[in-house]
Amino acid sequence: MHRAWCLVAGLGLLMLATAGYAGAMHAHEKTYLALGDSYTIGEGVAEDGRWPMQLAKALRGDGVDMAEPRIVAVTGWTTDELEAGMDAAHLQPGYDLVTLLIGVNDQYRGRPPEAYDGPFKQLLERAIALAGGKPSHVVVVSIPDWGVTAFGHKDARGPAQIGHELDAYNAIAAKAVRAAGAHWVDITPVSREAGDAPDMLAADGLHPSAAQYTRWMRVIEPTARRVLSGH
Repeated sequence: MHRAWCLVAGLGLLMLATAGYAGAMHAHEKTYLALGDSYTIGEGVAEDGRWPMQLAKALRGDGVDMAEPRIVAVTGWTTDELEAGMDAAHLQPGYDLVTLLIGVNDQYRGRPPEAYDGPFKQLLERAIALAGGKPSHVVVVSIPDWGVTAFGHKDARGPAQIGHELDAYNAIAAKAVRAAGAHWVDITPVSREAGDAPDMLAADGLHPSAAQYTRWMRVIEPTARRVLSGH
């Protein structure tokens, strides 16, 4: 993709963005691991604008004692690159909440939806293992529709085709998530509603702004809160 997409995974500087993650946490704090790509690391926004950071802040506002999120995500990562990044991060099981948002770069690189199925399921299994083997502590977030953005309008496939491909990807992920007993949260309609509005996009005209991430967070937060409250 264009430079704005920063898809050079080879730059790979493993931005295992700990987002202020301090390693040692108080025993009573809820731990949170966010796995993904540019949408999770928040390409083009300040650290506190990333949706995992906004989510942790909102949960604290709800009275949840939250540790700082551990974020394992790099702009441009595909499913296999996230898998390798997780290996490099030496993650240990026992997180109270694990979120997963991955697949847009597989779709962008032209991989058919059926090629996404197996790698996504492997990542889902790993996410569940990192949540202490508890599928109910894993929240999978749908892939947003980048075809509606200013950048997407310039892509040769066009917004309609991009949206169709992403719908197929999301259908595969949703089916696997529900079968596993994890939580599926669909933020794709929010991304489509935001479209190419300047205040909803970062400076590159592609990635969401902090304001759009706030909209995502409001959709994700009720599920995350239920996970952490044990309901």
